This record gives sequence, C-alpha cells and structure tokens, in this order.
Amino acid sequence: MSDWLEHTVQVEVPVSIENVWNLWSDLEQMPRWMKWIDSVDILSDNPELSRWKLASGGFEFSWLSRIVNIVPQQIIQWESVDGLPNRGAIRFYNRGDSASIVKLSVAYKIPGILGKLMDDLFLGRIVESTIQADMERFRNYAVQAVQKS
Repeated sequence: MSDWLEHTVQVEVPVSIENVWNLWSDLEQMPRWMKWIDSVDILSDNPELSRWKLASGGFEFSWLSRIVNIVPQQIIQWESVDGLPNRGAIRFYNRGDSASIVKLSVAYKIPGILGKLMDDLFLGRIVESTIQADMERFRNYAVQAVQKS
C-alpha cells in the first residue's frame, strides 16, 4: 500500500498574469528555477505529454507526465502516466496592478509506512522548503525576464 504526500506553496510575483503564464506554460524552461528538475522534454508527437527528469544528490528519477487540464492564465494540471507517481497543479491568480499569485500543489506517492515515517521526520519539510525556494527563484526569474523584454 502506498500513500500520497501533498505539498502546496505560493508566491506573489510583481509581474502581470500574462507574463507569469507565458513563463510557466513553457515547461521546458522549468529547470531554470526548479532546483531538482534536471530536464523537461515535450514529446513532439503529442504536446500534452512530457518527459521529466529529477536529479538531486546522486538520486535520479524520471516520469512521463500528461497535462489533464489547462485553462490559460488560470491552471495547468498534470499527472504522471509512468515512472515516478505524481500529480499536481499550478494555479494563477491576477492581483491587478501587474502582480500575480502563483500557487503550486504537488503530490507524490511513496510506500505506506515509509511515507509516514519519512514525512513525519523530514521528507515533507525538505520537499516543501525546496518547492517554496523554487517558487521564490521563479519570482526572481520572472522579474528579470520582464525587465529584459
């Protein structure tokens, strides 16, 4: 039996919703701000599918992900279809005055008892602090991208 662990973080970005959306919806650029993501490759024969590679501290995982819901400037929702079991959504909220809220929810599956022990001890805190740092890197990346354009 396996358990799903879920984490949600958000960040306010001083950039318009249009710019935030354009940056996030280019999935292949994610390794620029997501520490553990080594690569994202969109499949040329099916753009709803992408191959992800996660690498950190000698560990490497990969999975094939499918976009299950996309509403421009509102949500991108995905689920893995093979490899590392995961699912999640990135949501976008327009704050007006050229500001946006970006909220990321990620869930992943690990074996039952191992999941409870690891989440209670350290895994949950490590994952959550890492994705929060990723979101803060995205905020900086978005600000720099807009300044360059």
